[in-house]
Amino acid sequence: MLNNKTFYNLLIENGITFFTGVPDSLLKDFLAYVTEQTDKDNHIITANEGNAIALAAGYHLATGKIGLVYMQNSGMGNAFNPLTSLVDKEVYSIPVLLLIGWRGEPGKKDEPQHIKQGRITEDLLKVLEIPFTILPDDPDRAREVIERAMVFMRKESVPFAILVRKGTFHTHKFKDEGEEIYPLNREEAIKIIINNLSLQDIVISTTGMASRELFEYREERKEDHKRDFLTVGSMGHASQIALGISLWRDSNVYCLDGDGAFIMHMGGLSVIGSRGLRNFKHIVINNGSHDSVGGQPTEGFNINITSVAGACGYRSVFMAYTEEDIIEKFNLLKKAEGPSLLEIRVKKGARKNLGRPTISPVENKRSFMNFLMQE
Repeated sequence: MLNNKTFYNLLIENGITFFTGVPDSLLKDFLAYVTEQTDKDNHIITANEGNAIALAAGYHLATGKIGLVYMQNSGMGNAFNPLTSLVDKEVYSIPVLLLIGWRGEPGKKDEPQHIKQGRITEDLLKVLEIPFTILPDDPDRAREVIERAMVFMRKESVPFAILVRKGTFHTHKFKDEGEEIYPLNREEAIKIIINNLSLQDIVISTTGMASRELFEYREERKEDHKRDFLTVGSMGHASQIALGISLWRDSNVYCLDGDGAFIMHMGGLSVIGSRGLRNFKHIVINNGSHDSVGGQPTEGFNINITSVAGACGYRSVFMAYTEEDIIEKFNLLKKAEGPSLLEIRVKKGARKNLGRPTISPVENKRSFMNFLMQE
């Protein structure tokens, strides 16, 4: 395994001092070290991966230096546009070092939403005409890879990608110095919500731990999962799935969102607001972090989510963080003319024994659609 300090120093020695991107579980240990060692002007966690490519391009234009953009391979989709229409050799020809967590690597066990992405990751880079290699876990060979990549990027003025396999980096726990001021965690908030739903209510849950916690609570209650669409991938798109459903159904549609997912494609709020659907209910469970991939911070606590929603045309907005307040505001949300939004602020973290859905995404889709058709 590769020592995080060794790899970080190797990058610094080769002129990589600017880091940006969206956190990934395979990179979490290295990113925890980057967060500790790098000042805030030189390490910026972006809303999405495309933003990170553009930010690194701006950094290069201003300094002439090469920045590092990190992401999970699932985030490559968000990055395609600026990779082909901004930094590409046939456009502005801007070098960027890409550090990509290789979820779903062929031959490695992973979750359903990562399998195909992992299988086609190398092919996608080839189609993009971005040269790439796999990061060795040996420090001497890692040095060769970085030095070769830097020589190539400086000569050709193009991006270069490094794929990171599971288990490449040593463990390095993220040190969060923020004070926990909210009494509940996400799972406790989800339980309160589920306890106050009716049998006709429809739930669309965002990717990550929220869908896992929702699934397990239904199991605990001896309930089926037909009313829930568990968005196990597609970060940031749960609200548009919910919008697509609420257009064609009379029942209340609840989107259980996270702050990282909410911020990633925040422009979608303007479309939701413009439709004016009374049955669209948006719940953002905000813990100020990318909790599913290492706990790196989001801007969730630094922006006013309810004000953003209100400015985008949501008719009613609420905020809560205690159990009593969540119940009160949720009852108001249920009765309010939508689109409406409830922000619930919670503390970080999840229990270590949290499981994953035992039904496949296709099984979830079928039972969910059958429920909708019987309404």
